[in-house]
Amino acid sequence: MTVPAHAPRSATATRSSGEAPVTASAWNIANALTVLRFLIVPVFLAMLLTQDGESTGWRLAAFSTLVLASLTDRVDGDLARRRGLVTEFGKIADPIADKALLGAALVGLSVLGELPWWVTGIVLAREVGVTALRFLVIRHGVIPASRGGKIKTVLQTVAVALYILPLSGWAASGRAWVMAAAVAVTVVSGLDYVARAVRLRRQSLRERAAGPSGPSPG
Repeated sequence: MTVPAHAPRSATATRSSGEAPVTASAWNIANALTVLRFLIVPVFLAMLLTQDGESTGWRLAAFSTLVLASLTDRVDGDLARRRGLVTEFGKIADPIADKALLGAALVGLSVLGELPWWVTGIVLAREVGVTALRFLVIRHGVIPASRGGKIKTVLQTVAVALYILPLSGWAASGRAWVMAAAVAVTVVSGLDYVARAVRLRRQSLRERAAGPSGPSPG
């Protein structure tokens, strides 16, 4: 569920000016789609690994499932923004669901011997590290998705999709370059998140040290 940086991810929505904010329930269609993506992960992995990945039909089924999950990711984000359904659960679960699906695909491709384990290791280490970093600094504020992070997600998804498809010849060779670009952006964007987390923590500590602003009581 991707929300642009300019759209605030608040768990509340206001009915009209002057009225109290309405808290969105965690039981909503946007979060249901996020949960659906979690449930899709084992189904997708089973399709990918069926017959040791040699079945063209099952590979196409796995590809279709990946595309379907990507579409639900877009849809639940739009629903959350338009209907005021953004919740704390959604903000935490949504990116984890995305990473779980791509992580399963990478591991599956490495198990089949079609993708080097070092590639899978780098991507998974970055995703787990950034997720942990967000939780570590969450008391100081939320680190929004960066442009590099969004490009990373697109490149990873395209690269994984190309590896899932039963390609051969020049197409099979070309997908390696897409994956190389995805890995490079994955590393660079990960370092950017570390730098932003450090800046966020320092800024938060400075603001706390300064204390509340305003006129002193008379």
